[in-house]
Amino acid sequence: MDRPSPGAVESVPTRLGPLSVETIGSGPPALLWHSLFVDSTTWVRVREPLAATRRLVIVDGPAHGRSAAPEDLFTLEDCAGAALDVLRHLGIDEPVDWVGNAWGGHVGITFAAAHARHVRSLATIGAPVHALTAPERRQINLLVPIYRAVGAVGPVLGPLTTALLGEGADPGAAALIAEAFSGPARRGMARAIRSASLEREDLTPTLTSVPAPTLFVAGADDATWLPDAAAAAAARLPRGGWAVLPGAGHVAPLLEAAPALVSLLTTFWQDPDAVNSLHQSPSESTA
Repeated sequence: MDRPSPGAVESVPTRLGPLSVETIGSGPPALLWHSLFVDSTTWVRVREPLAATRRLVIVDGPAHGRSAAPEDLFTLEDCAGAALDVLRHLGIDEPVDWVGNAWGGHVGITFAAAHARHVRSLATIGAPVHALTAPERRQINLLVPIYRAVGAVGPVLGPLTTALLGEGADPGAAALIAEAFSGPARRGMARAIRSASLEREDLTPTLTSVPAPTLFVAGADDATWLPDAAAAAAARLPRGGWAVLPGAGHVAPLLEAAPALVSLLTTFWQDPDAVNSLHQSPSESTA
């Protein structure tokens, strides 16, 4: 299994309780927030090359990884406020390059709309802006009680791994997902699932309030965040672009297309204002 080089880790007090935050690298700051169900270990294949040009602030979201679980339900606005608490604690006042995977992308959109001066650029990966569909809600509502009762067993872990990585994921990526999901306390994780997934509203109306250059990245075979949907969302932004990377689930581009994702992000960071001209089809992004 992939093992990252350690950075400096500390527990940062926030409005959602203590969050585990790791910093690694040097240069302008970039904040990384992971997907729901997993934790910051999912950045393992991109963190070292990204840290060559950025000071990475890698957050474990509430109830995930080494972070505490809030006692109550929470909102994306609460998460955005907690991210601001992290930046203030670290003394970072300059705008950051936000990189969010799925849930982290939703938090990033909310953060960029509410705290525009703190965002230099925003990149979301596998982060559908629409709320869950009725079938998706039904599936999660069926699986959460099983998870609460017995944990990350096959009937829960199998569908989750497929949703995050697609069918036939490489064993190392699947093992990383399983380890990350199995770690947190089940009650806190179940509360996070309700807060960040089942209760999440449609973010489409928020897009016009995001002034930062914004890049939407979709997996070529991600059934719940199709390239056309990413392109349509980007068109609503004042400064938006989109790109497609290999992958069939929300987390797959991080783990199964890591070199391509690193290249895409570093190119975007070099000239965020060129994002309006960045419209890559699957064939272009995998060439």
